[in-house]
Amino acid sequence: MEIFRELAVDKHEQVVFCSDGVSGLRSMIAVHDTTLGPAIGGVRMYPYASEEDALKDVLLLSKAMTYKAAACGVNLGGGQGVIVGDPNKDKTEILLRAFGRFVNGLNGRYITAEDLGTTVEDMEIVRYETRFVAGLSRAVGGGGDPGPVSAIGVYYGMLACVEKVFRDRDFSRRSIVIQGLGNVGYSLAQRLSGEGAKLFVTDVIVSKVKQATEEFKAEAIDPEQVLEVEADIFCPCALGGVISRKNIDRIKAKIIAGAANNQLEDDQLGDLLQEKSILYAPDFVIGAGGLINVVNELEGYNQERALKQASGIYDMLVRILKKAESESISTLEAANRLAQERILQAKRFKQGHI
Repeated sequence: MEIFRELAVDKHEQVVFCSDGVSGLRSMIAVHDTTLGPAIGGVRMYPYASEEDALKDVLLLSKAMTYKAAACGVNLGGGQGVIVGDPNKDKTEILLRAFGRFVNGLNGRYITAEDLGTTVEDMEIVRYETRFVAGLSRAVGGGGDPGPVSAIGVYYGMLACVEKVFRDRDFSRRSIVIQGLGNVGYSLAQRLSGEGAKLFVTDVIVSKVKQATEEFKAEAIDPEQVLEVEADIFCPCALGGVISRKNIDRIKAKIIAGAANNQLEDDQLGDLLQEKSILYAPDFVIGAGGLINVVNELEGYNQERALKQASGIYDMLVRILKKAESESISTLEAANRLAQERILQAKRFKQGHI
């Protein structure tokens, strides 16, 4: 990989490679854009097959955070951290503290938080070394688990899509495939089940699937068949890249609306989904509840306020759907344009052009 060429493609500002021999830390921190404010984004710990895979992931996720922050109206930029390793085997206090020291060395350009493979408790360890950390527990003034706030955001974004496609707000008439039963997916399943939705669920952790089938009367499905279930809505809440050119023709759902980051293998798939009359809720918008929860921590956490702000994702999606229709573009392109317009306005303001 030609690293500087990769950075130039999406205009990343900075990538830091972090290595600590004592703890075994191998990490990367990407700062995509700080026009609107300091870069914020979680730190993902994952056993990447290669360093190139880790770099690709941190670049994609940091860019997505820029657009997520811009789209939901917060004054923050986009960043991301990744740690190469198995969180179930390799995670230690000294490794997390080493990562915290590297975050601190960026002097506030990047604010870290939890992500896949890291937890609220991990962030409290990172906090020993830096104040530039969010996603903390209620005990230390943080917001705790962001899952419920993220789930509320996905619910209201999904509601906007249902209104657009089915012309009603009745989830009891809808069937929904939920891929991934983590904190977000499970909270969302709980809410949708309460409204009478027919749920199909899958997760790599069998015990979570069993719990969901018992609690929500959901139907368990094979992870390899998530796209082929005859359901109204496909809700990806696990890893990204779930929609690709190889499997797009297998999709049976009329709506794709979920919390996973980077759901599309590439942005051109947004146009292909539109051609197939499949309504796609841009992931960086519908999944912004976690960011909203973290921003509330930075302002002094109030969960009621965070939940109310997350419900505003409904209005964001309505605006995107209207723009897509009026300009005859995909929902992804509409969301990208809205985010880009906000960043461009901020850049012009800083340069004295407004």
